[in-house]
Amino acid sequence: MTVAPTTTTVVVPGSFDPITHGHVDIITRAAALFDRVVVGVLVNPAKAPLFTLEQRVATVKAVAAAIPGVEVQAFEGLLVDFAARCGARAVLRGLRSSVDFEYEWPMARMNRALSPGLETVFLAAAAQWAHVSSSLVREVHALGGDVEPFVPAAVLAHLRRDGSSST
Repeated sequence: MTVAPTTTTVVVPGSFDPITHGHVDIITRAAALFDRVVVGVLVNPAKAPLFTLEQRVATVKAVAAAIPGVEVQAFEGLLVDFAARCGARAVLRGLRSSVDFEYEWPMARMNRALSPGLETVFLAAAAQWAHVSSSLVREVHALGGDVEPFVPAAVLAHLRRDGSSST
């Protein structure tokens, strides 16, 4: 029996403020599993971001340019609506710890209730990045610490352009 090829699209959502090596690892692994990966850069009015939306999209695009099958789009509103616009059959979330799972599980269930055909797929973070989060990177940077080991060059370039010499 021959199976007709289909394009499977997954959405990898996040604020990416800033994008970290852990995010890049998850996106790269998603690209190996799915035909098309849409990285959705979330507009979250409840957060005061370090980077503007335009800067976050630009840094994610710069990093994702080397990963085949990956595109980057900004979005606001419900994730299920964005996923539907992208033609996605799944949402992919990276998990660093059981705390992440406790946070992600109710959202996955709500998304499933809102859009029954949309699956949520969880990928465990690579061990070397399991302790890295955007919020920790922002905090370390704000306190003058070196974030170079945790973020791509595009993020460092942006931080340096803004006058930071601590990175």
